[in-house]
Amino acid sequence: MSTVFNFTFVPWFRSVAPYIHKFRNQTFVVGVPGEAIAAGKLPNLVQDLALIQSMGVRIVLVHGFRPQVNEQLRAKGHEARYHRGIRITDSVALDSAQEAAGQLRYEIEAAFSMGLPNTPMAGATVRVISGNFITARPVGIVDGIDFQHSGLVRKVDAVGIVRALDMGALVLLSPFGFSPTGEAFNLSMEEVATSVAVALQADKLIFVTEIPGIRVRPFDPPGDDNPIDTELPLADAERILAEGPQPAQPTDPGFYLQYCVRACKGGVERSHIIPFAVDGSLLLEVYVHDGIGTMVVDEKLESLREANADDVGGILQLIEPFEKDGTLVKRSRTEIERDIANYTIIEHDGVIFGCAALYPYPEARTGEMASLTVSPQAQGQGDGEKLLKRIEQRARLMGLESIFVLTTRTMHWFLKRGFQPVPPDWLPEARKRKYNWDRRSQVLVKRLG
Repeated sequence: MSTVFNFTFVPWFRSVAPYIHKFRNQTFVVGVPGEAIAAGKLPNLVQDLALIQSMGVRIVLVHGFRPQVNEQLRAKGHEARYHRGIRITDSVALDSAQEAAGQLRYEIEAAFSMGLPNTPMAGATVRVISGNFITARPVGIVDGIDFQHSGLVRKVDAVGIVRALDMGALVLLSPFGFSPTGEAFNLSMEEVATSVAVALQADKLIFVTEIPGIRVRPFDPPGDDNPIDTELPLADAERILAEGPQPAQPTDPGFYLQYCVRACKGGVERSHIIPFAVDGSLLLEVYVHDGIGTMVVDEKLESLREANADDVGGILQLIEPFEKDGTLVKRSRTEIERDIANYTIIEHDGVIFGCAALYPYPEARTGEMASLTVSPQAQGQGDGEKLLKRIEQRARLMGLESIFVLTTRTMHWFLKRGFQPVPPDWLPEARKRKYNWDRRSQVLVKRLG
């Protein structure tokens, strides 16, 4: 095994660890459209779901079957009809849906049963449980159109699903529901997944979709200046739905977004839209800082705040690599615990991704900004600027006229932000006595207006 592999793998695995701990025993509802299965993505999706479950996540998988039903209808010489994005299910379409659902459930259960050596499924034991967990009602007549056997979720047997999850099983749901009289209704995958997530008060609802997510300007063409918005507050998501046309196709920006909004308003903490075209998108979304698609949240998950005693471990983990390579001066746990009130942190979803400390020297009307650190996963997103501005704000509130830094490697970053070089003799007497002449750090000062 190469040294390069070791050097990259170990930091990566350590960076994933906080998410593994955080998501253990949480419940994820994952909606996979039939288009993903038709595109041949099922084997890799199953492997990723099995891996996530092995790390303690409780999973409910809801599959769709839109293209499979349409293929059945074409074989029967029957036209597929939709209105407002909902299938009009006549008796022929209902038969086709039942056939497609049976075939897909067979394929999915078979995929979870694979355990070939030298594959991600080797040694995996994934028990799949399905059942009549959904009670449905008819859509009825809308805009003068009779939807016939198309239905909406009336009730979710949350107790039954939780019992299956408690047994360690993965729960697999098809988009079908039954009335108390035994009548079958064709439902949409999106409707079932959202209703189940709300009923379970799931921690995440994840749609693995045809689209890469919601762009910063949702109705403009994609481009470098119009990237995916990785974190979308609920209020902004509702605004996008209000401004855009009524979604009718899965590729419309508002199609999956409307269900994410409904889930968040129903108590689901986070809803995600991620692309099935990217291999490993589930893993990238769940275990990487910014993910790969769009996450809809009721409130922003990133916070800039002053640190407290509970943050000492996270700060140590963040700065340790930079201390080892000499970028930062090493600070002990005891020192950080003693000075924790001096620290400001950037926290995202419970994980610390940036920190900086302010050590005031009131007699000289200045203060030292120390340990300015941003995780490699979050660099280039402006977190360093945010920390600098907060440190400047704290310094002004203390009545300080300037802040200074000592650096050996990041001089240009500070120069671009208004710092000026000064000789070490400029330092306050108390700090000058601790100056390491062997390290020969550059002293940079910024005057505060």
